[in-house]
Amino acid sequence: STMYVYVTAGEVDAARKIGRAAVEARLAACANVISGIDSIYWWEGKVQETEEAVLIMKTTADRVEELIDLAKEMHTYECPCIEAWPITDGHRPFLDWIATEVARR
Repeated sequence: STMYVYVTAGEVDAARKIGRAAVEARLAACANVISGIDSIYWWEGKVQETEEAVLIMKTTADRVEELIDLAKEMHTYECPCIEAWPITDGHRPFLDWIATEVARR
């Protein structure tokens, strides 16, 4: 089944670096980097507001654990946002493409 892994990073270059490594390792078929998001969150007892980048990686359920481990290892945050969610439906040829690309080693 198709999964998306969502990561926030402090800089667009950090998000690109993780995404590139994931795709090169075939842990993700595709990585999208979205720069310039405004994040508002609680951290160390107070509300923080920062500009971040979002990384969305497309993979399969059997690759998620390895992909999360890679993102954790490469991330600079003490407690990075790394979340995975299943894709329940979509354009079948695209979902099949994801499965094919991450299956290739």
